Amino acid sequence: MKGIILAGGSGTRLYPLTKITSKQLLPVYDKPMIFFPLDTFITAGIKEILVIVAPEHAGHFLNLLGDGSEFGVKISFAIQREPNGIAQAFLLGENFIGKDSVALILGDNIFEDNFSNYIKNFESGAQIFVREVHDPKRFGVIEFDKNKKVLSLEEKPKNPKSNFAQTGLYLCDNSVIEKTKKLSPSPRGELEITDVMKKYLAEKTLTAEIITKKWFDCGTHESLFFASEWQKNR
Repeated sequence: MKGIILAGGSGTRLYPLTKITSKQLLPVYDKPMIFFPLDTFITAGIKEILVIVAPEHAGHFLNLLGDGSEFGVKISFAIQREPNGIAQAFLLGENFIGKDSVALILGDNIFEDNFSNYIKNFESGAQIFVREVHDPKRFGVIEFDKNKKVLSLEEKPKNPKSNFAQTGLYLCDNSVIEKTKKLSPSPRGELEITDVMKKYLAEKTLTAEIITKKWFDCGTHESLFFASEWQKNR
């Protein structure tokens, strides 16, 4: 399995912190934010990693991460010139993915869980990881039946059907590339990752795992603060 870290975007919610640097390079107490998703992949045994960055910050990421040899992995880079949605990562990474399956993680997501077994045992379809939250309107929301089978996914709903949010880690088989190519941009003008997952759901090949350990989506000043506090006290 290949790994993609999506670290593009403009980080407008974190202005003025992100006026001169990438959100994913901001410190989470004593480490750059991107070290956390990178560690998630390394711990899970993924050896080939593509980091997708905005053009104005590409040199900063290269200086920090190099070719990955310092971390025992192989790192390459791709440019996301415009932030046109999370699913765009699969198109930017098409040549990198090749014929393999792929794990996509958002560069501002920090997980306490270890995903080694999920990644090692992944075979086909798509797998997402969800967590109960108090503010589901901010996220993609997952609706389950009594057997925890996925019934529906909805992006940032006004009336959430559950309190379970889709976190920023996705395991997909190779068909994700063709599925993404068939997407139309959403009203926000983006290729939505939720729409990709809906295609797997329609094929009945989408599974979801509930995680219970710490998860931070560091897109706001508040979440960045809490993640730094957590890192300090580990």
